[in-house]
Amino acid sequence: MSGTYQVIARKWRPQSFADVVGQDHVVRTLKNAITRGRIAHAYLFVGPRGTGKTSMARIFAKALNCSGGPKAEFDVRDPACLAIADGSHLDVIEIDGASNNGVDQVRDLRDTVRYAPAQGKFKIYIIDEVHMLSAQAFNALLKTLEEPPAHVKFVFATTDPQKVLPTILSRCQRFDLKPIPAELIIERLKKIAVDEKIGVTDAALASIARLADGGLRDAQSIFDQMISFCGLEIAEPDVLDVYGLVAGEKIAALAGALAAGDHQKIVAIVDDCDAAGRDLVRLLVDVQTLVRSALLDAIAKGGLTETLGGVAMTTEQLTRMLDGLREGEGNVKLGLAEKINFEVTLLKAVEASRARAIDSLIKELAALADEAAATGTAGADEGEKKKT
Repeated sequence: MSGTYQVIARKWRPQSFADVVGQDHVVRTLKNAITRGRIAHAYLFVGPRGTGKTSMARIFAKALNCSGGPKAEFDVRDPACLAIADGSHLDVIEIDGASNNGVDQVRDLRDTVRYAPAQGKFKIYIIDEVHMLSAQAFNALLKTLEEPPAHVKFVFATTDPQKVLPTILSRCQRFDLKPIPAELIIERLKKIAVDEKIGVTDAALASIARLADGGLRDAQSIFDQMISFCGLEIAEPDVLDVYGLVAGEKIAALAGALAAGDHQKIVAIVDDCDAAGRDLVRLLVDVQTLVRSALLDAIAKGGLTETLGGVAMTTEQLTRMLDGLREGEGNVKLGLAEKINFEVTLLKAVEASRARAIDSLIKELAALADEAAATGTAGADEGEKKKT
């Protein structure tokens, strides 16, 4: 039984376009390209880890090489699709750019490109982490990429497009995969939980989604670990304890204390979190997220919000607070005294939010001066009228 176990991230990997979560713009474009016969010779999928780049490349390969393809709506049980899914299809070649980054491997690829497909309609090369290829390897690939045989398609995936040569980028259709919204991650995890017969609370799922930072694969791996830890019932305190997260209410309380400038409460909450072994770096990120949400709310409401503990704050105050929190990130992450650096960062952010920008003060003073001048002029005019 143990030999057949598959981790959730692999078991629930998307097998068709319909399975892909949170990348509707990419799915729609690829399906339209297939339906209209406008299939380019090279594609580049860009995005953070766990957002579906390699899965999308495999699904695209299935759509091109399925029986009777290219077809956007293919049967995942089709033998060709099953072969692509398990990596045994002769015409879909997956290359890891990190471990095959030399010029010799690319020259071998360049030599095999000329041969016709053995099973399917196209020969598809999927190169993962393409930014890891050396400059010589990129140059060796250029000519093939510029004028590939009609039966060859390239699909590249990368988390770091800045490292890919512009000459390669210009020959590819680029698709940017976005971090997956928390609500979509929660929705997918709920579906998995039902199928796997796992009881999990909404608060626990929200904590997992928060920890995943927009990566569905990360969320699935965390969920898998929580099943190993808890068994068939998962609650929020379990996730918080395993990963050192702070509960949402406590994060909100800390953000409210920052807004109110309550130094004692700030120090008390930090003491409590530190004593419980919570991850202070993660807590700083979560507080920044709340402050940013408040800033967006203030912008939407014309410059004022009360979302942080009911304290009225302006966009200027929130911007300064967020800037103070961001500036302290490095010290909290890399400093030796993490707790002290965290406290100093929070207190500095409070002071920054309460300081007034010199330019806004000048504007206010100028406005007051203009108002006083206008009042004085009006008074003088009134006096003249009385004299006459």
